[in-house]
Amino acid sequence: MSTGCCHVQAPAFDGLSDDYRRRLIAVIVINAVMFVVEMTAGQLSRSQALQADALDFFADSVTYGASLAVIGMALRTRSLVALAKGASLAVIGLWVFGSTVYRVFVVGVPSAEIMGIIGFLALAANLASVLILIGHKEGDANVRSVWLCSRNDAIGNVAVMIAAIGVWGSATALPDLIVAAIMAGLFLTSSAKIMRQAWHEYRHGHLPRLDAAHSHSH
Repeated sequence: MSTGCCHVQAPAFDGLSDDYRRRLIAVIVINAVMFVVEMTAGQLSRSQALQADALDFFADSVTYGASLAVIGMALRTRSLVALAKGASLAVIGLWVFGSTVYRVFVVGVPSAEIMGIIGFLALAANLASVLILIGHKEGDANVRSVWLCSRNDAIGNVAVMIAAIGVWGSATALPDLIVAAIMAGLFLTSSAKIMRQAWHEYRHGHLPRLDAAHSHSH
């Protein structure tokens, strides 16, 4: 007869805590500020990777706001919001992919200096967001989507900085285009994960369950 604690099941975290709300508000502010900064810099430097990352900041600030608004609401309502967030990530991914293909046929080398400076600033902002949310990596589709988006941002900004080095070293736009394409794939992959979990929660009407041993931080 086994009664080991590793078999105890606990419901996934649903975001219902004042501490999580405060953390989410802080991340929303960070993302909104960085959208303005990075989109402006992306236009000035003609960097597709910077503009792609700026759009992700915008989408995150809007969808995090939606996540904050539906905390405590019915599971199906939260699931529908998570589905919408997943769909928005897919749209951004497709836009980034399409505009990247377009840029292949348009001559224009982005400014590596601006890419590097803004990329470093955005990376700092995203690492701050990741640290704020690191205790809430798992949960319902709504909570999990917030973590995945924040993680994507940090990965994306590391990629932008690598692209800046590549552009500076090669004097071509190719590294910028490659990074933008990789980021598009990252958006689409995360979108699929979020939508799959959200659809499961919507259809079955219950949260995924986690081993208590893995959910102690919630």
